[in-house]
Amino acid sequence: MVLETKRLILRELLTDDNKFILRLLNEPSFIENIEDKGVRTLEDATAYLLNGPIASYKKNGFGLWLVLTKDTNTAIGMCGLIKRDILKDVDIGYAFFPEYCSKGYALESATAVMSYAKEQLGLKRLLALVNFDNQRSIKLLDKLGFHYERNIQLSAQDEKEVRLFGTTI
Repeated sequence: MVLETKRLILRELLTDDNKFILRLLNEPSFIENIEDKGVRTLEDATAYLLNGPIASYKKNGFGLWLVLTKDTNTAIGMCGLIKRDILKDVDIGYAFFPEYCSKGYALESATAVMSYAKEQLGLKRLLALVNFDNQRSIKLLDKLGFHYERNIQLSAQDEKEVRLFGTTI
């Protein structure tokens, strides 16, 4: 376990979480609001875990974490920290199954992740990247104290821009 809140447990993702990842990354809301990662099989999901969150734990000491409900131990989403080569600061990321949205889980887990970033990692600032149409996420970032800074492209090959938000923690 990495973090615990009133209702949630956040822990590192494992290769055994490949079924969870396969489902989450293929949710229409994930593809629309974040990105189509091209994960279509359990093998793809395992590779995503190994090359994404698990590699980040080893390299950075943090990454995206699995979010579980305390009462039923149900995996409902992921939330954590991402270090991208193109950005100076670390960004926060989150994604939840649609049936667990609008219940305060994203706010609760993101608040805990922000506290962890400040208290355990000594970070002074966090970023967040959001697609233009993702009003739900923009509203959450506002509640968390993030402010719009500018639009950016994540890569030279990617013509699509996203909104960059930042906050001091």
